[in-house]
Amino acid sequence: MSERTTSRTSEPAAENTTEHAAESAGATRDLRVPASSLVVLVGVSGSGKSTFAREHFGPYETVSSDVCRGLVSNDENDQAATKAAFEVLETIVSKRLEANLLTVVDATNVQREARKTLVALARAHDVLPVAIVLDVPEKVAVERNAACADRRFGAHVVTRQRAALRSSLKSLQREGFRTVHVLRGEEEVAAARVVRTPLLTDRSDEHGPFDAIGDVHGCLDELVTLLGELGYAVVRDDAGRPVDAAHPAGRRAIFLGDLVDRGPDSPGVLRLAMGMVRSGRALAVPGNHEHKLVRALGGRDVKVSHGLETTLAQLAEEPEEFRREVAEFCRDLVSHLVLDDGRLVVAHAGLKESYQGRASGRVRSFALYGDTTGETDEFGLPVRYPWADDYRGRAMVLYGHTPTPEAEWVNNTMCLDTGCVFGGRLSALRYPEKEVVQVPAAREYYAPARPFLPERSDGAPVREPDLLSVADVLGRRAVETATHGRLTVGEEQAAGALEVMSRFAVDPRLLLYLPPTMSPVATSTLPGLLEHPDGAFAAYARDGVDRVVCEEKHMGSRAVLLVARDSGSADGSRVVAERFGVDAPGAVHTRTGRSFFDEPTAALLLGRVAAALDAAGTWDALGADWVLLDAEVLPWSLKADQLLRDQYASVGAAARAVMPAALAALAAAEARGVDVGDLRRRTARRSTDAELFVEAYRRYRWDTGAAVDGDAAPDPLRGVQVAPFQVLASGTSARAGSAESAGTTYAERDHLWHLDVADRLVAADPALFRTTRRVVVDLADDASRTEGTAWWEELTAAGGEGMVVKPVANLVRRRGAPGKGGGLVQPGLKVRGREYLRIIYGPEYTEERNLERLRERSLGRKRSLALREYALGLEALDRVARGEPTWRVHEPVFAVLALESEPVDPRL
Repeated sequence: MSERTTSRTSEPAAENTTEHAAESAGATRDLRVPASSLVVLVGVSGSGKSTFAREHFGPYETVSSDVCRGLVSNDENDQAATKAAFEVLETIVSKRLEANLLTVVDATNVQREARKTLVALARAHDVLPVAIVLDVPEKVAVERNAACADRRFGAHVVTRQRAALRSSLKSLQREGFRTVHVLRGEEEVAAARVVRTPLLTDRSDEHGPFDAIGDVHGCLDELVTLLGELGYAVVRDDAGRPVDAAHPAGRRAIFLGDLVDRGPDSPGVLRLAMGMVRSGRALAVPGNHEHKLVRALGGRDVKVSHGLETTLAQLAEEPEEFRREVAEFCRDLVSHLVLDDGRLVVAHAGLKESYQGRASGRVRSFALYGDTTGETDEFGLPVRYPWADDYRGRAMVLYGHTPTPEAEWVNNTMCLDTGCVFGGRLSALRYPEKEVVQVPAAREYYAPARPFLPERSDGAPVREPDLLSVADVLGRRAVETATHGRLTVGEEQAAGALEVMSRFAVDPRLLLYLPPTMSPVATSTLPGLLEHPDGAFAAYARDGVDRVVCEEKHMGSRAVLLVARDSGSADGSRVVAERFGVDAPGAVHTRTGRSFFDEPTAALLLGRVAAALDAAGTWDALGADWVLLDAEVLPWSLKADQLLRDQYASVGAAARAVMPAALAALAAAEARGVDVGDLRRRTARRSTDAELFVEAYRRYRWDTGAAVDGDAAPDPLRGVQVAPFQVLASGTSARAGSAESAGTTYAERDHLWHLDVADRLVAADPALFRTTRRVVVDLADDASRTEGTAWWEELTAAGGEGMVVKPVANLVRRRGAPGKGGGLVQPGLKVRGREYLRIIYGPEYTEERNLERLRERSLGRKRSLALREYALGLEALDRVARGEPTWRVHEPVFAVLALESEPVDPRL
């Protein structure tokens, strides 16, 4: 049997252990196995390793040398294939460990050289190697082999293997195995129970909210002040010393290391932090200064410098018992913590993705010191490798260690060491709110070896936030999203998107979002219809949605509008220049990133939109200097006039030229007594369908840019209508990356709020803006569903394209965990009208024989694409709101365009 317990495996710095059998015969023996480990089964042929593996581990967790031998030779006992078999085994093991999957090697492993390779694999992937030895009597193993018809070797092989095993028992720990479990005899093997233990670093079941605090370095007064700013009530002992702090909302602090050295009161900081950790109101990870302090307190020979001399002198004034508590507290801190289901990682010097949730000396060293280039700067300090610049992980990483004047987002990481002890500030980040809280240092307590200046202090090359690299998008790429996990973009998809983006798209600094594709509703079986509202209502009801809003679908072209306050004036360009680094009034682009209008027309439109936002009071309501809107721009012919002429008008013209002549000829033939009645009726239906086809596409074109009241100068916006339906994001003019640049996204605001914003714009400028009509449907109320259906029928009968059905709540997740029914709900399902679909499927699609064929359309790929693009769009907006650099925002935006090259029926 196997089970997972809440006990945790200690860090690799702890001593290795060898466990033997329980003392009482038949007693259950727990074999503790770290969840992140490579388990090596050791035993002679016939000792029962394969049976043991089947009983205690999953079918995919075990990699068998016999099976690998069979894979390469069709014979599990072909010893000539052993070398090739182990090459396959090591490849499989390596790939599993790369994914941090517990892996079991089922081979004899009695030879030191065989084990050496496996231990090296574990170390290379920063997982713990564990040995489980099955030491059964030689006679038992020989008898088992004899009973197997496919075992064609003699007893002497077992004798030789057992001799190697006996000599190995004394050396397994020295070989590097983290834990060695020895099971002696059949009874002990049968009584064993594997217990999987998470690493001490695995606190993924703790969800916060948290307040991560950067390097304190003995600055007790600033720490107490910061805790007060964060809302904590500080508890003091009888001597008035801070010994604990509690938050009324149950928040917990996370100390990111370097509590000690350099500052005025390291013992006071330790007393408070230790008290908070002891009471469960805080977590802590070690810094390099705690690591050095432990060695010094343990009598190790360390260089007393960089403030350690101050801490040791301060601790010398404290009782011996307190010093022992400090040594124990600092020694027991684990390298890093993985929190909130893997969404948050904290480590003193940060942690790259491949080290998160793993255990090794290398991981601990990186967490304490970071990674250096091996060089020193002019101040004699190590030049640190800027790992955060290359970080692409799913988890947010909060860290300290290298002081920086500002707490800035670099990818999904933030350094919270803002140099308090050097006269800077003590900083904290509220999680998950992503709000930085800071207090200034009372003074400079310690002069920094390197000047504490605004430029990057680690001496490493800095990547400019607006610098895009082709390496970011070429090849197969994976993009982490907060709402839909990791999404992959294929190499060929990326290549096609790169061509479009580099040649035709607007300035990437202004390309903050690309709209997702939208899936149609499930195919209807009602006579004469391909789509019907019932399909959308039923789909959302299955997903647990209570209310939906049915929005009029405008037949135009999708547009994203980046509007600055006072766009069209110098002030508007200033806002865009300060926030996005581009001297422009904003941008209006299509769903593929191309500019929607020429520059003068775009500026004119943006000025009108900005003025309407001002008249409607939207700027002040949002507290914003810029806003990103999702909209439809009409008419369709504004961007698709050539398509209408070449693809639709030519078909309509041909049909209208041919059909009357054909009907006239058939009528003449019938007058002569020729039986052409069926053919004439079919031709008449085709003629009617052709007329309906022409009427359908003509509804969506009209002239724009006409002269006003006979004026010779045309108004480029005359006839143009904008139908906004969603506020995507907003923010201030503060430059991206600064503490003040944080913006806001609105995916959590319900659609009625968004439509209310749109209605106020329509009221402010009815000549430009177009209302999006809507009906709210209660899915539990049959009468409400009927009303929604009737509204759709009325809308489409009057020539409307149809409607989009959306959950009123906007961003919705299915009930259940991801992979078990959970995940994102479709953001919208389009239900198009019968006549509009003639444009898509052709004039005669309503013939029942054609409908039957079209009802076989597959929607699975389209739905998957819609969800992935939706998640990528949300991710891009979140990164914009966090003030992340352009190249980070560009990553999910580019991925949306790349996914558009997937082979999906364009008629969907």
